Amino acid sequence: METVSSLLDKEWLERYKRISRLNIRSSIYDVTNQCNLRCKGCFFFSSDEHKKAVEENDLNKWEQFIDKEKDRGVNLAILIGGEPTLHLDRVEAFYKRLPTYCATNGIIKVPRDRFPDMMVGISLWGDEEDEKVLRGKNVFAISSKNYEGDPYTYYLYTITPKQVGLTEKIIKKIRNVGLKVHLQLLSNDEDVDGFFWSEDQLKDICSEMDDMLDKYPDTVISSKYYHKIITTGEMMGRSFGWKECPSVTEPLDKRYPQPKRLIHFIRWASDLKTMHRCCTSETRDCSTCKDGAAHMSWVMVNKRAHIKTKKDLQNWIEVYEMFAKLYQFIPW
Repeated sequence: METVSSLLDKEWLERYKRISRLNIRSSIYDVTNQCNLRCKGCFFFSSDEHKKAVEENDLNKWEQFIDKEKDRGVNLAILIGGEPTLHLDRVEAFYKRLPTYCATNGIIKVPRDRFPDMMVGISLWGDEEDEKVLRGKNVFAISSKNYEGDPYTYYLYTITPKQVGLTEKIIKKIRNVGLKVHLQLLSNDEDVDGFFWSEDQLKDICSEMDDMLDKYPDTVISSKYYHKIITTGEMMGRSFGWKECPSVTEPLDKRYPQPKRLIHFIRWASDLKTMHRCCTSETRDCSTCKDGAAHMSWVMVNKRAHIKTKKDLQNWIEVYEMFAKLYQFIPW
């Protein structure tokens, strides 16, 4: 029987030990139902999750709720919306209590005098033309000015089928404003014409993402194993979907048999009471989900399955390191 120590040399064993001590326990929080954009394909609005709960406006109740979440063992608060920067008082309530990551469209700048080291992930949906079609404006032009050179910010580049062959242009622009970038794929929850993935496009974008990682290793935070999984939906001979997803809200998870899953994970609505099904959309067909964090987590919770060969275990380590870097549990 193979073991971690039998498969890894000294360097890789040290990398394994560094991440194995992290014990990350995350949950996701809808900070608000409001947004200053309406993007075609946004899972929050396309599934009417903004209508599921009336958001809590009492800041004291937010603070009390966050204290309970900390007591529950959460050590990473992932803030989404809506647009979290519309309610910086709620964001600050998390930031003062827990390691906090804020997902934003970047239109409103997070004030660094108030949040000096909070991780910020800026959504980016393709190039200028794609963003105009899907988001109504060239959001990158605004966000890049707000966050240029910020060491605690990266772009979450949601690649669309129209971007195949064109990603280097975007990655160069991100590099030139002194930021990092992480890659994931559009799930097209609202069936926008021209934005569906074909099998050939998925193969091509996998190769292209690999190439971008090779050419821009100081800018692109990713791994080739992750690229393969997110484009194929396959891992260790298994297919991603409802029966495999690790990011289902624990109290709502009635699956049997129970898959490997995130411990104590909950996605909370903005009333601090309602729970959403999973980390993305309640109406999304899980077999079509290309969410990057869900696929990363799928790898991370299945460590034992990767203790087979040296390469399998190294792949697992690289994905875990990628996740840890994106949320700054370890440095870039």
